Amino acid sequence: MDPCLLALDSSTDALALALHTPQGRWQLNEPGGAAASARIVPAVRELLQQAGVGLAALDAIAFGAGPGAFTGLRTACAVAQGLAFGAGKPVLPLDSLQIVAEDAWGTAPAAAGLHWVAVDARMDEAYAAAYNRTTDGGWSAAVAPALYTLPALAEAWQQHPPAAIAGNALAVFRGRLPSTGASCVPELSDRASALGRLARQAWRRGGAIDPALALPLYLRDKVALTTEERARQRAAPG
Repeated sequence: MDPCLLALDSSTDALALALHTPQGRWQLNEPGGAAASARIVPAVRELLQQAGVGLAALDAIAFGAGPGAFTGLRTACAVAQGLAFGAGKPVLPLDSLQIVAEDAWGTAPAAAGLHWVAVDARMDEAYAAAYNRTTDGGWSAAVAPALYTLPALAEAWQQHPPAAIAGNALAVFRGRLPSTGASCVPELSDRASALGRLARQAWRRGGAIDPALALPLYLRDKVALTTEERARQRAAPG
Protein backbone atom coordinates (compact mmCIF):
# COMPACT_ATOMS: atom_id res chain seq x y z
CA MET A 1 0.00 0.00 0.00
CA ASP A 2 1.18 3.53 -0.75
CA PRO A 3 2.44 5.45 2.27
CA CYS A 4 0.68 8.48 3.70
CA LEU A 5 3.28 11.25 3.72
CA LEU A 6 3.28 14.98 4.45
CA ALA A 7 6.22 17.02 3.12
CA LEU A 8 7.21 20.62 3.93
CA ASP A 9 9.82 22.90 2.39
CA SER A 10 10.59 26.57 3.08
CA SER A 11 14.29 26.56 2.21
CA THR A 12 13.82 29.23 -0.49
CA ASP A 13 11.60 32.28 -0.97
CA ALA A 14 8.77 29.87 -1.85
CA LEU A 15 6.69 27.67 0.43
CA ALA A 16 5.95 24.16 -0.83
CA LEU A 17 3.78 21.48 0.78
CA ALA A 18 2.84 18.05 -0.51
CA LEU A 19 0.54 15.38 0.86
CA HIS A 20 0.51 11.88 -0.57
CA THR A 21 -2.07 9.30 0.51
CA PRO A 22 -3.32 6.05 -1.06
CA GLN A 23 -6.40 8.04 -2.13
CA GLY A 24 -4.64 10.91 -3.89
CA ARG A 25 -2.13 13.74 -3.88
CA TRP A 26 -2.42 17.34 -2.79
CA GLN A 27 0.14 20.11 -3.34
CA LEU A 28 0.58 23.74 -2.40
CA ASN A 29 3.00 26.24 -3.94
CA GLU A 30 2.91 29.82 -2.72
CA PRO A 31 5.24 32.68 -1.76
CA GLY A 32 7.25 31.99 1.36
CA GLY A 33 10.27 33.88 2.61
CA ALA A 34 9.51 35.92 5.73
CA ALA A 35 5.85 34.84 5.60
CA ALA A 36 6.63 31.12 5.76
CA SER A 37 6.98 30.92 9.54
CA ALA A 38 3.47 32.31 10.03
CA ARG A 39 1.87 30.53 7.08
CA ILE A 40 3.26 27.00 7.20
CA VAL A 41 1.14 25.55 10.04
CA PRO A 42 -2.20 26.96 8.72
CA ALA A 43 -1.22 25.67 5.26
CA VAL A 44 -0.59 22.19 6.67
CA ARG A 45 -4.03 22.23 8.30
CA GLU A 46 -5.64 23.29 5.02
CA LEU A 47 -3.93 20.50 3.07
CA LEU A 48 -4.93 17.84 5.62
CA GLN A 49 -8.51 19.12 5.61
CA GLN A 50 -8.65 19.00 1.81
CA ALA A 51 -7.51 15.37 1.90
CA GLY A 52 -9.75 14.48 4.84
CA VAL A 53 -6.93 12.94 6.87
CA GLY A 54 -5.42 13.66 10.27
CA LEU A 55 -1.86 13.55 11.52
CA ALA A 56 -2.47 10.11 13.03
CA ALA A 57 -2.95 8.71 9.51
CA LEU A 58 0.52 9.79 8.37
CA ASP A 59 3.38 7.33 8.09
CA ALA A 60 6.04 10.08 8.18
CA ILE A 61 6.62 13.80 7.79
CA ALA A 62 9.29 14.95 5.33
CA PHE A 63 11.01 18.31 5.31
CA GLY A 64 13.51 20.19 3.17
CA ALA A 65 16.61 20.00 5.38
CA GLY A 66 18.83 22.25 3.28
CA PRO A 67 20.92 23.81 2.09
CA GLY A 68 18.97 27.02 1.87
CA ALA A 69 17.83 30.11 3.74
CA PHE A 70 18.70 29.97 7.44
CA THR A 71 15.28 30.96 8.80
CA GLY A 72 13.40 28.86 6.27
CA LEU A 73 15.38 25.74 7.13
CA ARG A 74 14.74 26.22 10.85
CA THR A 75 11.02 26.75 10.18
CA ALA A 76 10.46 23.57 8.15
CA CYS A 77 12.58 21.45 10.49
CA ALA A 78 10.90 22.76 13.65
CA VAL A 79 7.38 22.33 12.28
CA ALA A 80 8.07 18.83 10.93
CA GLN A 81 9.72 17.87 14.21
CA GLY A 82 6.89 19.27 16.33
CA LEU A 83 4.16 17.59 14.27
CA ALA A 84 6.08 14.31 14.28
CA PHE A 85 6.59 14.36 18.04
CA GLY A 86 2.92 15.12 18.59
CA ALA A 87 1.73 12.35 16.27
CA GLY A 88 4.40 9.81 17.21
CA LYS A 89 5.72 9.63 13.64
CA PRO A 90 9.22 9.57 12.10
CA VAL A 91 10.61 12.30 9.85
CA LEU A 92 12.27 12.20 6.44
CA PRO A 93 15.03 14.81 5.93
CA LEU A 94 15.28 15.74 2.25
CA ASP A 95 18.12 17.38 0.33
CA SER A 96 16.65 20.72 -0.77
CA LEU A 97 18.85 20.87 -3.86
CA GLN A 98 17.49 17.50 -4.96
CA ILE A 99 14.04 19.11 -5.01
CA VAL A 100 15.35 21.42 -7.74
CA ALA A 101 16.90 18.49 -9.63
CA GLU A 102 13.67 16.52 -9.42
CA ASP A 103 11.56 19.46 -10.58
CA ALA A 104 13.89 20.11 -13.52
CA TRP A 105 13.77 16.44 -14.49
CA GLY A 106 9.99 16.57 -14.53
CA THR A 107 10.16 19.63 -16.79
CA ALA A 108 12.93 18.59 -19.16
CA PRO A 109 14.52 15.15 -18.67
CA ALA A 110 18.17 15.40 -19.67
CA ALA A 111 20.60 12.95 -21.18
CA ALA A 112 22.72 10.69 -19.00
CA GLY A 113 25.40 12.54 -17.08
CA LEU A 114 25.83 14.79 -14.11
CA HIS A 115 22.84 16.89 -13.10
CA TRP A 116 24.13 19.98 -11.34
CA VAL A 117 21.94 22.22 -9.21
CA ALA A 118 23.03 25.76 -8.38
CA VAL A 119 20.89 28.20 -6.40
CA ASP A 120 21.56 31.73 -5.24
CA ALA A 121 23.00 31.81 -1.71
CA ARG A 122 23.34 35.62 -1.65
CA MET A 123 26.66 37.35 -0.96
CA ASP A 124 27.71 36.49 -4.53
CA GLU A 125 27.78 32.77 -3.71
CA ALA A 126 25.78 29.70 -4.67
CA TYR A 127 24.68 26.46 -3.05
CA ALA A 128 25.46 23.69 -5.51
CA ALA A 129 25.66 19.92 -5.85
CA ALA A 130 25.80 17.30 -8.60
CA TYR A 131 23.59 14.22 -8.85
CA ASN A 132 23.19 11.10 -10.93
CA ARG A 133 19.77 9.73 -11.79
CA THR A 134 19.42 6.22 -10.34
CA THR A 135 17.70 3.22 -11.89
CA ASP A 136 14.88 3.38 -9.32
CA GLY A 137 14.00 6.93 -10.37
CA GLY A 138 15.80 8.65 -7.51
CA TRP A 139 19.04 10.56 -7.13
CA SER A 140 22.51 9.88 -5.75
CA ALA A 141 24.96 12.66 -4.92
CA ALA A 142 28.10 12.67 -7.05
CA VAL A 143 29.27 16.00 -5.58
CA ALA A 144 27.81 16.74 -2.14
CA PRO A 145 26.01 20.04 -1.49
CA ALA A 146 28.46 22.86 -0.74
CA LEU A 147 28.69 26.64 -0.67
CA TYR A 148 30.68 28.01 -3.65
CA THR A 149 32.05 31.31 -4.78
CA LEU A 150 31.30 31.80 -8.47
CA PRO A 151 34.92 31.14 -9.57
CA ALA A 152 35.02 27.99 -7.44
CA LEU A 153 31.75 26.74 -8.95
CA ALA A 154 33.00 27.43 -12.48
CA GLU A 155 36.11 25.41 -11.65
CA ALA A 156 34.00 22.57 -10.26
CA TRP A 157 32.04 22.48 -13.51
CA GLN A 158 35.31 22.19 -15.43
CA GLN A 159 36.34 19.25 -13.26
CA HIS A 160 32.90 17.62 -13.30
CA PRO A 161 31.19 18.78 -16.52
CA PRO A 162 27.40 19.06 -16.22
CA ALA A 163 25.02 17.41 -18.63
CA ALA A 164 22.26 19.49 -17.08
CA ILE A 165 22.12 22.52 -14.78
CA ALA A 166 19.06 23.55 -12.79
CA GLY A 167 18.44 26.38 -10.36
CA ASN A 168 18.06 30.13 -10.19
CA ALA A 169 21.82 30.81 -10.04
CA LEU A 170 21.77 30.60 -13.84
CA ALA A 171 19.50 33.65 -13.99
CA VAL A 172 20.82 35.53 -10.95
CA PHE A 173 24.42 35.26 -12.13
CA ARG A 174 23.67 35.39 -15.84
CA GLY A 175 26.85 35.40 -17.89
CA ARG A 176 29.08 34.74 -14.89
CA LEU A 177 28.76 30.94 -14.83
CA PRO A 178 29.77 28.76 -17.81
CA SER A 179 26.90 26.58 -18.99
CA THR A 180 27.93 25.83 -22.58
CA GLY A 181 26.75 22.42 -23.74
CA ALA A 182 24.51 21.74 -20.75
CA SER A 183 20.74 21.53 -20.71
CA CYS A 184 19.63 24.45 -18.52
CA VAL A 185 16.46 24.81 -16.43
CA PRO A 186 16.74 28.07 -14.47
CA GLU A 187 13.13 28.22 -13.25
CA LEU A 188 11.12 25.79 -11.14
CA SER A 189 7.71 24.70 -12.42
CA ASP A 190 6.15 22.75 -9.51
CA ARG A 191 8.33 22.54 -6.39
CA ALA A 192 5.58 20.92 -4.31
CA SER A 193 5.11 17.99 -6.70
CA ALA A 194 8.88 17.42 -6.81
CA LEU A 195 8.94 17.58 -3.00
CA GLY A 196 6.24 14.92 -2.80
CA ARG A 197 8.07 12.59 -5.20
CA LEU A 198 11.28 12.91 -3.20
CA ALA A 199 9.42 12.15 0.02
CA ARG A 200 8.07 8.92 -1.48
CA GLN A 201 11.55 7.99 -2.75
CA ALA A 202 13.05 8.62 0.69
CA TRP A 203 10.35 6.49 2.32
CA ARG A 204 10.97 3.59 -0.08
CA ARG A 205 14.71 3.82 0.60
CA GLY A 206 14.19 3.61 4.35
CA GLY A 207 15.19 7.21 5.06
CA ALA A 208 12.86 7.75 8.04
CA ILE A 209 14.52 8.79 11.31
CA ASP A 210 13.49 9.65 14.85
CA PRO A 211 12.30 13.29 14.97
CA ALA A 212 14.76 13.94 17.82
CA LEU A 213 17.55 13.51 15.24
CA ALA A 214 16.13 16.03 12.76
CA LEU A 215 18.56 18.84 11.94
CA PRO A 216 18.78 21.48 9.20
CA LEU A 217 21.80 21.40 6.91
CA TYR A 218 23.62 24.71 7.32
CA LEU A 219 26.47 25.31 4.88
CA ARG A 220 27.13 28.92 5.83
CA ASP A 221 28.37 29.30 9.40
CA LYS A 222 28.45 33.06 9.13
CA VAL A 223 25.47 35.04 7.87
CA ALA A 224 26.45 38.59 8.82
CA LEU A 225 29.52 40.80 9.07
CA THR A 226 30.58 42.30 12.37
CA THR A 227 30.65 46.10 12.77
CA GLU A 228 34.43 46.02 12.50
CA GLU A 229 34.34 43.91 9.35
CA ARG A 230 31.80 46.23 7.71
CA ALA A 231 34.02 49.22 8.57
CA ARG A 232 37.05 47.53 6.99
CA GLN A 233 34.98 46.68 3.92
CA ARG A 234 33.88 50.31 3.49
CA ALA A 235 37.47 51.49 3.92
CA ALA A 236 38.89 49.08 1.38
CA PRO A 237 40.09 50.70 -1.88
CA GLY A 238 38.05 50.30 -5.04
